[in-house]
Amino acid sequence: MLSAILFGTLALLLLLNFPVALSLGGAALATILIAPGAPSLNTLVSSMVSLSDTFPLIALPLFVLAGELMQSGGLSRRLVDLAFQLVGKLRAGMAYVNILASMFFAAISGSSPATVAAVGSNLIPQMGRLGYPRAFTSALTASSGMIGVLIPPSIPLIVYGVSSNTSIGALFLAGIIPGILLGVTFAVTSRFLLRNNVAEISVATERTGIWIALRRSFWALLTPFIILGGIYGGVFTPTEAGAIAVAYAAVISLFVYREMSFSDLYDVLFSSAKSSARILALVMFSVAFGRLITIAEIPQQVALALQSVSDSAVVIIALVNLLLLVVGMFMETVAAIIILTPILLPVMTAIGMEPLVFGVMMTVNLAIGFCTPPLGVNLFVASSVSKLSVTEISRAILPFMIGMIAVLLITAYFPQSYLFLVDWMQS
Repeated sequence: MLSAILFGTLALLLLLNFPVALSLGGAALATILIAPGAPSLNTLVSSMVSLSDTFPLIALPLFVLAGELMQSGGLSRRLVDLAFQLVGKLRAGMAYVNILASMFFAAISGSSPATVAAVGSNLIPQMGRLGYPRAFTSALTASSGMIGVLIPPSIPLIVYGVSSNTSIGALFLAGIIPGILLGVTFAVTSRFLLRNNVAEISVATERTGIWIALRRSFWALLTPFIILGGIYGGVFTPTEAGAIAVAYAAVISLFVYREMSFSDLYDVLFSSAKSSARILALVMFSVAFGRLITIAEIPQQVALALQSVSDSAVVIIALVNLLLLVVGMFMETVAAIIILTPILLPVMTAIGMEPLVFGVMMTVNLAIGFCTPPLGVNLFVASSVSKLSVTEISRAILPFMIGMIAVLLITAYFPQSYLFLVDWMQS
């Protein structure tokens, strides 16, 4: 009865196009008022207030603000310039530039759509002028943008860490190798697709050489080293790293690159406040929703359902991945992590999967949803930049899906391929 009311109300509110945060809160409230055996409203509100005082959660708005400051401060253009100097003169080089620039920008934004917008606005028009097929360029940019949720700092990994009580620093490290693997698979796919249709690259006059580009982008490239080096050097916690990133981004944008003025700060603060409020509202209401999920014993029911199909860990992992792939097509990544973590994490730990491994697998899986219709946020961002329809980009992105699925399988079934970095840093 409790679970039927909870999920029935959630489905109804989502169908009525309510925001996900309000849908979670509304479903929890309706269940409290209607379902017998539900906890009191005071109990759930107390849980929500307690979570809002959680120290690791503060990292989320801090990294969002740091990303906004860096994006407005001219860092994306400098990173594109550096990527061009490193790989732009190779055959099919601008495709590699697109991927490498996305990986660079992922290390300062933590957001997939932000990466697509920043890199795409620079490279989609330029690659079009150089003769690259516009559908290919848009699909590549949308695909490369998903790296933004794996290479630290990553907003979804922070949310998962808070939801599952897993070390955010360890999650950051664990996401690096899968992010790099995605970049490599996209590069191989691009070279194959362009094998008979590679544009000749004409070097723009403002491109001045690798050492000058490296010097100009030095302060931007230093950001991930400060964040990860400080965390694993024992200098500060992941939350304190967020504060350091904000201060660093403000100084570099205002006083070093000088592409952002004090008058621009209002827009940056307002934009980051909106993004943070949306995510934090999701996290807050998910506490009440998750508490009701636990009371209804839904994780146990899901575990029994999966075990009734098979008792093989390999099969259960495959079934969970299929479920996540479908969910990612219809639900935002952060919302899906918040809703599904308390349901699926007990199932996966019961078959021997570490919470750290499940967090990376879940993030890779749901990140694919950025590139799949009907939600496909990256597709819509790339469409707005390239002026192509989402349908055209969706068709062009299919070859890149092969690489995404390959990396997903590696993260799920071969975790030591990326956990070695965590073990090495913690030893």
